[in-house]
Formats: sequence, C-alpha cells, structure tokens
Amino acid sequence: MKKLKNITLFAGLVAASQIQAADRDYISVVGSSTVYPFSTVVAERFGKSTSFKTPKIESTGTGGGMKLFCKGNGIDSPDITNASRKIKDSELKMCHENGVDGVVEVLIGFDGIVLANEIKSHDFKLTTQDIFKALAKEVPTEKEGELIANPYTMWNEINAELPAIKIEVLGPPPTSGTRDAFVELAMEGGCKKYPWIKATKKSDKSRYKSICHSIREDGAYVEAGENDNLIIQKLQKNPDALGIFGYSFLDQNADLVKGSLINGAEPEFESIASGEYPVSRPLYFYVKKAHVSEIPGMKEFLAEFTSIKAMGEEGYLTDKGLIPLGEEKYMKVKTDVQEMNSLEL
Repeated sequence: MKKLKNITLFAGLVAASQIQAADRDYISVVGSSTVYPFSTVVAERFGKSTSFKTPKIESTGTGGGMKLFCKGNGIDSPDITNASRKIKDSELKMCHENGVDGVVEVLIGFDGIVLANEIKSHDFKLTTQDIFKALAKEVPTEKEGELIANPYTMWNEINAELPAIKIEVLGPPPTSGTRDAFVELAMEGGCKKYPWIKATKKSDKSRYKSICHSIREDGAYVEAGENDNLIIQKLQKNPDALGIFGYSFLDQNADLVKGSLINGAEPEFESIASGEYPVSRPLYFYVKKAHVSEIPGMKEFLAEFTSIKAMGEEGYLTDKGLIPLGEEKYMKVKTDVQEMNSLEL
C-alpha cells in the first residue's frame, strides 16, 4: 500500500511539472455549446477587469469536451469543461483512469430546451407525447406491446390540431448534452405516457430505454451540429422546420424565432425557474483540480464565475438567459468551489 501511495504521489508531481514546464498563461475551456455563451461572457469580463489573459473558450459539445477534459492532466488538456448535463459515471471513471482524480463539479443554473421555429411561421402547441410520436424510431400501435417503424410524416397525422406540414426537426448530434437532456425529458416524458411501456422500465430497463430514447433516422430528424446559432440561421431559410436548442438562444434571438408550448407551458424564464416548463435541465462546468494552482488566473476566474454579480438572481448571466439557482443551492456551489470538493466514483 505504501509503495502504491508513493507511485500515486510521483504521478501527481509529474502531472504538476508538466503543467509548469509548458508555461501556459491562459485558461482553456471546452465543452457544451449551451454553456458556451455564459462562459464567454464571464471570460470577456474577466479578461477586461484583471491582469490575466482572457480564457480561451471552445464549443466542442458536452461529450466531446468530456473526452478532452478526461484524457489527463497537463498543458495539452483543458482546465475546465462545460456541460449541459451531469457528468456520466463512465466519464468520471475515464478521468480517474487517466489520472484526473480531482474533478470539481460546479452547478451554474438552469436552462430550458426549446422546440422553436421561424417567428412568422406556424404556432405549435405540443405535448411530450406529440414529440415522442414525431421523433421516435419506433412507435406503439393500438395493440399492447407492439411497435412499428415510425409512419408519421406530417404533424397533423400525430395531432389534428397541429399544422399540416412535414415533420422536420433540426437538432444536435449524439455527442451533445442538449440532445441527451432532450431525449430524457421530452422523448421519455412522452414515451412513458403509454402504460405498457412505462411498466417495461421495471421489467426490462434496456428495452424501455431503447424504445424511449431512440430517435428516428429517416430524415425527419436532421443532425445540425453543435452550433445552436447555425440551427437558428437554418430556421430562417426553412420556416416549416423546428429546431432544438437551449432557452438562452431563444431569448437572445426573440426577433427571429419563437418557442413552442409544451404541455401548455411557454418556454419562459418564469416557467423554467418554477419547474412548470417540462423540458428544463441543470447546467454545469467541471474543473480540473490539479490545474487550479498551476494555471494563472484559475482561482480568480472561478471566483468571478460563481460570484453573486454573475450567477446571482440579478447577475449579468441572467441577462443572457441563465435561470439562477436558489440561495441554498448557490451557497453549496460557492462552498464546493472555495474548498475544491472533488467528485468521488
């Protein structure tokens, strides 16, 4: 055991020396396209108000960011990764296997996932069941236990009150945390409305997940990349299409696109904050503890991001569409960051 401890200590010293040796003088942030605008705002303010360089923020998607973040400590790996979902156990395990055993989780606030379209186009009042029927790879028939390949091509085939236009939804790829959250909250939310499918969750969890989480691949769902702004641009050229992205992008582009009602709730600040809007999720970033004392400005950047003036109820990030944490959650985040409390496997 003593020998193993010495090896671990040596590995930690090597990692630290690698960081110092390369002399990187800026903070490197990767990850979620949804968290990207919030990180960018904080980074710009930080760069202007301190003597440190403005952090470099890259939008790689949540899954892509986790792979880069967890590949190891050292100058060639990022210091922080943004995430529009919680880190997976498999990702945390990957981090630990590569020597990144000090991962600090920072919950920054909440966001809604919207289905939006061009502002002058059709109004959509959807239910989570409508969404599931429109986008699932297989859908149930009237016969209990039976599934068929999704036959729906028009929205009004699903619900007579919906527009008589082709189903075309532009959304993120499998590496996106937004897609993960959308599938879990919207797709599964509609899927479990069928009693026999809901019962399958207990009897055959893998089949339940396959039914509820599998998106159709026949062209009705179009993978449009990690860039949410690009989806908004595409909606301008195709008024009949719907796009999936975070509420903050809807809020910032309210003159171009409008959000669909889901289960009767508008995608608005208040309904997301209250939990009334059914497709809302927490947003995070994750910090590499080994880099905090080695990369210039890390402690100060974390202090800025988690400050009341940034993350508070009247903070500047709420102007960008972030739904703030309540006081109790906020104080826990502050404590975890100040004490650098790491996640455990």
